[in-house]
Order: sequence, then structure tokens, then C-alpha cells
Amino acid sequence: MATIVTVEHAHPGVDAELLNKACHGWGTDEKAVIAILAHRNATQRKLIREAYQDMYDEDLVNRFEHELSGDLERAVYRWNLDPADRNAVLASVAIHKEHHDYRVIIEVSCTLSPEELADVKHAYHCRYKRSLEEDIASHTSDDLRKLLVGLVSIHRYQGDEVNLKLAKSESSILRNAIEEKTFNHEEILRIITTRSKPQLMATLNHYKDEHGCNMTKHLKDDRDNEYTETLRTTIRCMSDPIKYFEKVIRNTIKNSGTNEDALTRVIVTRAEKDLEIIMEQYYKRNSVPLDQAIAKETSGHYKKFLLALLGKDD
Repeated sequence: MATIVTVEHAHPGVDAELLNKACHGWGTDEKAVIAILAHRNATQRKLIREAYQDMYDEDLVNRFEHELSGDLERAVYRWNLDPADRNAVLASVAIHKEHHDYRVIIEVSCTLSPEELADVKHAYHCRYKRSLEEDIASHTSDDLRKLLVGLVSIHRYQGDEVNLKLAKSESSILRNAIEEKTFNHEEILRIITTRSKPQLMATLNHYKDEHGCNMTKHLKDDRDNEYTETLRTTIRCMSDPIKYFEKVIRNTIKNSGTNEDALTRVIVTRAEKDLEIIMEQYYKRNSVPLDQAIAKETSGHYKKFLLALLGKDD
């Protein structure tokens, strides 16, 4: 499911030395940086950072911040962070930017395991000396605050057990709230933010079978409302992460001007997880290979780096 092509017996000390050479001399050797880092998994990259620190008494991630620039710098920076620390950084940027991007909070809370989410919150606290919940709460209000804080606060049950009677009952609760257009009903928030993913999927599937369409279709009636649109996005992300991420990529490419930040986020966070399946979904949906679409919309070393993470080196 991962797309990166790694070197199995890479030596972190050798890699650290080569990266040091790439960062010195007349300009940075971006090709060397890409050739090494785009072909190392998270464990290998961590060992390289540790070796670099030991050998040169310098943080490698900070070095890249000074040596690289633009979209390439942001992509390499995020790729080199530990996954939990990376998600913490992405969450902070999303919360504090002028136009908040709540999709990042949704992705972190809905696609990670409870243990992984706990690691992200710990990394966030260590890096920013505040809790993730605290920052979300201070930058949101009312129903949106309840939804997003609820998503990152809960430790969802991971078991596969499903109570079909409960699914039927809670499907009716959701439908009643939709019919009454009380999209902020506390029962909607309770079900969406606390139920295990298998249980929630059973409830949403029963809703679809009973009413002929997905719950998200009925929420479209109030798309101008930020809370309702965030609720829709949450349900979509949790229901089918592959289709969700494919759509994020598709929208970043098809809209006027590529959204490099969102494109980088998806590729960097999914390259070691399920990006191959996302690529297959992209081709199924658009009849164009994702690597070709990205090659057309990006350029330079940034393009080379993304293609390498896709397993499509030049």
C-alpha cells in the first residue's frame, strides 16, 4: 500500500555524511537530498537524523530549513519529522493560519488509531507547551468547537464488534435530527465523536439502506454553514479515507492554481501507508495516473521529490 521504494540496507552514518556534503559547497545539491531521503522509511530517517546530530552537532531538519526553500523545503521538512511530530506541526499550522483548515484536524482524528492520536497530542504538547484540545478550543466556538474538540479528545474503541440493534436505533436518531434540521443536535455529536469506527459504519450503512442515500447528501442542504460542512467532511473521511484523500488531491489539482500545501500534506502523510490505493482510486475516478497529473501541475525539484515519494522517479 505504501509507494516509497526504500533501500533495505542503508547506513545512517553514510547517509548523514552524504547529506552534509549536499548542504555545503556552491549551493545545495537537491538531487542528492531527494535521492537519499525519498527512499528511506520513517525508522531510517530517524536514524539518519540521530547520526547527523552525533556527527555534526546540528539538527538535520533545521539545516534543511536553511538550505532549501519554497514548496520543496516544506515537503522535505515535513517528510523528515517523526510521523507524530509531523501531524502535530500540520495541526498547529492548520489551526493558526488565517483561513483555518479543519480538514487536518479531521484527518488526524479520523484516520489514526487511538494510540497514534495520543502520540500526536503528546508531540503537540511537547512542541508547543499547550494541548491540541486547548488550541482548537481557543480558535473555534460553539458547535464547531464541540465537534473538533470531541474528535481529538476521545479514545475510540478499536474492536470489530458491531451491535446491529444499536446501529438501527442510532440511525433513526440521526435521521430525526436531519429531518428537523438540528444538525448540531447533541446526539449527532455523541454518535460521530464517540462510537467505534465499525459501529459508526454500521449506523451510517443502515441510514443509507433505510433512506436511499448517504447521510452526507442530506447535510448538503446546509453547506454554507461551517459546522455542517465540517461534519460532512468528518463523516466522509471516517467512512472512506481512500475516496476522501483522492478527492482532496483532485481538488488541489483541478482548482485554479495547485494547492501545494494540501498536495504535500496528503502525499507526505500517506506515502508510507496507503498512497498506492489512493493512486488507484485517483486513476479510477479521473482516468489519468496521479503521477502524470502531479508532473503536469508541479515543477523543479519539488516535482521530483513528490514523484519519488510516489515511487515514480524520473
